[in-house]
Amino acid sequence: MKKSSKTFSRREFIRQAACAGVGLGLTTMVNQLAPLRLANAALAQQNVNDYKALICIFLSGGNDSNNLLIPNGTASSSDLRADYETGRAQLSISSGLHNLDVSQSGAIFNKYHGGTSHSLGLHPNGPEMAKMYADGDLAFICNVGSLAFPIPSRQDFVDGNIPLPQSLYSHSDQVMQWQTSIPDQQFTTGWGGRIADLLHGSYNAGSSGVSMHISMSGVNTFQQGMLDQSSSFSMGSNDVTSLKGYGNSYASAYTGGATFSNPAYQDNRQGHRLETLENLVKLTHANLMEEAYSNKIITARRVEDVVGEALLYADNTGIDFGAHFSAVSSSLANQLKMVARLIAGRSVLGNRRQTFFVSIGGYDIHKNHLSSHAALMDELSKSLAALRSALTEVGDWDKTVAFTASDFSRTFTTNGPNPDGGTDHAWGSHMVVAGGPVLGGKIYGHFPALKVGNQAGSIDASGSRGRWIPSTAVDQYSAVLSRWFGVESNAMDEIFPNLGRFDDPFTSSNPNLSFLPV
Repeated sequence: MKKSSKTFSRREFIRQAACAGVGLGLTTMVNQLAPLRLANAALAQQNVNDYKALICIFLSGGNDSNNLLIPNGTASSSDLRADYETGRAQLSISSGLHNLDVSQSGAIFNKYHGGTSHSLGLHPNGPEMAKMYADGDLAFICNVGSLAFPIPSRQDFVDGNIPLPQSLYSHSDQVMQWQTSIPDQQFTTGWGGRIADLLHGSYNAGSSGVSMHISMSGVNTFQQGMLDQSSSFSMGSNDVTSLKGYGNSYASAYTGGATFSNPAYQDNRQGHRLETLENLVKLTHANLMEEAYSNKIITARRVEDVVGEALLYADNTGIDFGAHFSAVSSSLANQLKMVARLIAGRSVLGNRRQTFFVSIGGYDIHKNHLSSHAALMDELSKSLAALRSALTEVGDWDKTVAFTASDFSRTFTTNGPNPDGGTDHAWGSHMVVAGGPVLGGKIYGHFPALKVGNQAGSIDASGSRGRWIPSTAVDQYSAVLSRWFGVESNAMDEIFPNLGRFDDPFTSSNPNLSFLPV
């Protein structure tokens, strides 16, 4: 059901709402049929030899994007800047902004600003991101959020005319909805996992030694698929996560260079214990559950070998990954450094399509807002620059796209009159996309009106806190990433079943989302 940004008629809304009700009733059936449909679609995918990596950077807790992209200038010369200073109050930033050239981004002001262009700046702690933007390697996507249907106006939201995502402003629910891209149904897979179900067989079959998905941050919904071949492999940011009790990479139990596939055990307690364990799991078991459990262990250990070989390959390239990341020391930087090493060793991993998941916490800021958010922006900016530097030397920056996602933004207004009272959970948020293929140096989507409550032109969802109703759905944002990654248009509804409710980001200019080539 294609829906434009125009206001619903009563009849049109009832028709779409009825369809939505049917969809909710068919959730279980959709979950059962999806593997068959995805498998059939996979057969139609062209088997090609190019490599592409997609990196999801999840900013856990809700990034305050109101202080990521900031109106520049003075209140006396810019209505947008005046609204910013009034609404943000003590959380407004008045100096040190990195000016962004928006001369090629005029469409961002069409929807809420009548086409009047405004000056925008980047957070003072984002000089590296500003440089990447100027170089054409980074773009911003405005006001993205979880939506069940388009919400044309604040009045439609207030009147309850449009079905909403479940549990707005809830961390766990919004994280789930961002990673599944399905906010109105109980779905068991993430959109990255569904991509793997679709693409793995054509892009990675016969060459893959490890999952198409690798996570530096444990189990996540984004990479959860339905097929065994698309389940994610989780590892640490420093090395492959090995079994406990045997030293780092089994150094206390194996002799030098030994692996699960080619074992050689030390003559000590750890070596004897590991030899016994590995002999046990390699036995054939009469009990089907025991056999399945053993096979899982064997598969995981073999993957450990492959990943270890890939990291050794990367380290033998002569690239000093530590030097590239020397300007930043943090969990996010360590995770992205590991991603860079794995991409450098991709010939060993054997995948032509690869997704990586990294995440960093600390964004749920309810106090000490300015200083806490400034530190997070410094970390994000330096980490992205380090990733670009490392992958440029590897030679794969032009094959990589990193994108941010987050629970939601923060309220535009503060939690209280105290000097740095923090913010609360909000909705629409600005995203960052970086990579060699990105059509950067531009801002996409629609920059929101910074008016709270029921002021004219407001898209404040509730009360007067500044919770922006998203103008771009997660479905649309993610679909552009997916198309670049290799999902064909005839399979897009398999990955994003609600995409047809919104303006098509590939055929319509309304979404303003052409941030990647298709």
